[in-house]
Amino acid sequence: MGILDKHKVLEKNATLLLALSFAVVTVGGIVEIAPLFYLENTIEDVEGMRPYTPLELTGRDIYIREGCYVCHSQMIRPMRDEVERYGHYSLAAESKYDHPFQWGSKRTGPDLARVGGRYSDEWHVDHLRDPQSVVPESVMPKYGYLENTLIDGEYIQDIMSTHAFVGVPYSDEMLSEAQADFAAQADPDSDWDGLVERYGDKVQVRNFDGRPGVSEMDALIAYLQMLGTLVDFSTFTPDASR
Repeated sequence: MGILDKHKVLEKNATLLLALSFAVVTVGGIVEIAPLFYLENTIEDVEGMRPYTPLELTGRDIYIREGCYVCHSQMIRPMRDEVERYGHYSLAAESKYDHPFQWGSKRTGPDLARVGGRYSDEWHVDHLRDPQSVVPESVMPKYGYLENTLIDGEYIQDIMSTHAFVGVPYSDEMLSEAQADFAAQADPDSDWDGLVERYGDKVQVRNFDGRPGVSEMDALIAYLQMLGTLVDFSTFTPDASR
């Protein structure tokens, strides 16, 4: 009996096919899942990572609301052409506070995992107002209306509390000072020492869109300017034990 004839036995016997399929899936699942129970952590901790500030978190929500993730991924793959174009390949730890993460395989525009600091705030303002004015071949729509929408962070403490509920390590102080920190990050004349003390000295404090008040554009640019800036890859050494 040839191998095809043997396979016909399975095709003609639904009960046997179901039983063997279940057995294969069970064995495969055990092999893949069981080792995870013996690992203390599946994500390598990386120095520099921190939760988003209230303003950055708001900007991230705007980024998702406007569908930016549809055309821009935030995952640099460990391939030469990707690393040469975008920078160091993405680490799992860089997305550990993301709900949801912004990985992806679809890119109409460039990957944004390392966009922080690559362009000035003024460039981002011009790009959001009129993308074709700085990138003529761009098919990105205009987002100039974001600078006309002022926000006060009224609900940011509730949003951060929800993130804390699912594991983001926001302290009680971070939550209680959330609205004040939200306003302080976009106002260099404010008392922002507490913000830096809570989130680290890499927090960027300035008027991101150059206009009075805190706008949705301020929040979005604050988020973009932070991406890829937290980990110092000049000192990063992968954990060889993993």
